[in-house]
Amino acid sequence: MCYGRNAQATLSWHKVLLPLILLWATKAVVVVNALALKGCDDQCGNVNIPYPFGTREGCYMNETFLITCNRTYNPPLAFMGEGNINVTEIWLSGELRIYAYVAEDCYSQTGRNTYYDSGLTLHNFPISNTRNKFTAIGCDTNALISGSSGINYTTGCISLCADKKDVVEGSCSGIGCCQTAIPKGVVDFNISVLSYNNHTTVWDFNPCSYAFVVEEGGYNFSVRDLRDFRNRTIETPMVLNWAIGDQNCSEAKKDLQNYACTSKDNRTVCLDSNNGKGYYCSCSKGFEGNPYLPDGCQDIDECQNATLSLCAQKCTNYNGTYECSCEPGYEGDAKSDGTGCRRKPSTLIVRVALGEKH
Repeated sequence: MCYGRNAQATLSWHKVLLPLILLWATKAVVVVNALALKGCDDQCGNVNIPYPFGTREGCYMNETFLITCNRTYNPPLAFMGEGNINVTEIWLSGELRIYAYVAEDCYSQTGRNTYYDSGLTLHNFPISNTRNKFTAIGCDTNALISGSSGINYTTGCISLCADKKDVVEGSCSGIGCCQTAIPKGVVDFNISVLSYNNHTTVWDFNPCSYAFVVEEGGYNFSVRDLRDFRNRTIETPMVLNWAIGDQNCSEAKKDLQNYACTSKDNRTVCLDSNNGKGYYCSCSKGFEGNPYLPDGCQDIDECQNATLSLCAQKCTNYNGTYECSCEPGYEGDAKSDGTGCRRKPSTLIVRVALGEKH
């Protein structure tokens, strides 16, 4: 194939422009989607690691937010601090998901007991009281959860049933499965699972009791769980809260040098933790991203997303907001949930021709 001089010149320009365009696009994506500090890993396996969390010194705000990325697993797994608590998701809204062990209380047919309890100490990360439930499985089961750090508490639930036929699939109402709420401010817990009759009256279909804290919606009870829950489930998902320091917003703003909501141009808001001490940051309305980074909160172009804009016709994006307007010849508030845009009434023009009869 032969090219003329103009075609060759065009191709040469493409060779120059294309890398520049790709470089600009790459930089734009990095700015908008930046999660971590510059030069720091923002991912461990399938888990995003947003600042204030980080996987090495210089990448996290303080040691509270250290995430250990164990690359001996495939894919790599993220763990809290230097411990063995597996982190599977971190949200900038002040929450993270971990996996915790299940407590069990099992018996042989003669009533001999094999027992495994479960406990967890989290120090700086209270268990979310709105996102989790304490759950127990069994037909001869008294399950308790207690703790002394943060707040002193003991709560629990009882699950009883005499016949497998009485158990309702998917129901945790106290027959084969029970649930109760977690109090606020819990940073540690110990689970105890007790039996009234060593499961002797229900052993043929329920030799064990189980208890655990689980993310709401993270567990759906099955009658099958009465016999072999442990064989299929070792850990369950749990949501924790996290926050910055132990001051509320008004106190933290007095020390701007250490104040964490650093995104520039007032693009961040400070929110007090609703589960323990501290505060967390959020991008202001109309912005998205990581509010803990100086350039972390970027403008949302609502006009590019029909679910975000409410414009009936024209949409104009501005920094942090947008504006609706009508096309020429139309009027109204221009909003799809308002009066919208309707055609203006035509101006009556009467043309009278000389000599025309009326």
